[in-house]
Amino acid sequence: MDKTTKIAVLGGGSWATAIVKMLCENLDEVGWYMRSAYAVEHIKRNEHNPNYLSSVEFKVEQLKLTSDINEMIAYADVCIFAIPSAFVYTELQAVTEGSLKDKIIFSAIKGIVPETGLIVGEHFHDIYGIPFENIGVITGPCHAEEVALERLSYLTVACDDEEKAIFLASCLESDYINTKISDDIIGTEYAAMLKNIYAIAAGIAHGLGYGDNFQSVLMSNAIREMKRFIRKVHKMKRNINDSAYLGDLLVTGYSVFSRNRLFGNMLGKGYTVRSAQLEMSMVAEGYYATKSAFKINAEKGAKTPILDAVYSILYEDKNPKKVFKKLADKLD
Repeated sequence: MDKTTKIAVLGGGSWATAIVKMLCENLDEVGWYMRSAYAVEHIKRNEHNPNYLSSVEFKVEQLKLTSDINEMIAYADVCIFAIPSAFVYTELQAVTEGSLKDKIIFSAIKGIVPETGLIVGEHFHDIYGIPFENIGVITGPCHAEEVALERLSYLTVACDDEEKAIFLASCLESDYINTKISDDIIGTEYAAMLKNIYAIAAGIAHGLGYGDNFQSVLMSNAIREMKRFIRKVHKMKRNINDSAYLGDLLVTGYSVFSRNRLFGNMLGKGYTVRSAQLEMSMVAEGYYATKSAFKINAEKGAKTPILDAVYSILYEDKNPKKVFKKLADKLD
């Protein structure tokens, strides 16, 4: 793999836009698929995404743009998927059978595929037969909005094949992006999914009026809960305090850019789940992740009081105030 390797980003949201920006710092050409033909044409004419991170300007001659997913997959050697987990199954239904077989797949999706209950890497492995050495994960702690502002940010690139992780990390790093690599593709992806659930919990707590003292206890319990959950699904040596786990949890739980925290905050303030979803312009991945994680843990049996509390609010229509009063007694 070298700088002639063709890399494509699949997705049209803020994180996809941020990844394209990062790649454009290092590559002569970057493939970019987005479902909206209107958005593709807008970028060609106006040099920015009309819907997300519109302050980021692109050199159009540097981009290979298309709204045809099969055209982009045929073009690329490396496909970076940044489609919301709730929509990735449907998007992949349009992919020509067998076309992903020889591709290197990196997931920048922070959630579980609802239709299969699998994290994205496992979905590509189990459903499309892609070997794990050709699957990787891009995770934070990193918000797209801060990439757009070129604020110093950190990424973890995980893959069983260290050479592929090093290569992609080199394509993403810049003066404002620091990268590190990992071989924990399963653990980092589960962490990226779980932290969205805990960010919803942090948002609910804020909406209910809990202060910083409670939030600190909530987050310290959340990282221990994450450790227990991930150990049940994929036991290996990992330091849960590394930035890919604890760092990503903290930035998602506390940042004003966190859509999952915003979603939770609205629930704490009295919005129904549906009304909060309708008011938000972006997908809160944690909503879908909560149901899948709860189902997985029903089989694995980790102690997860925060996950259980969020699930009861989102899917059992329980009163957030009452649920968090009981949750507070279980935290230490």
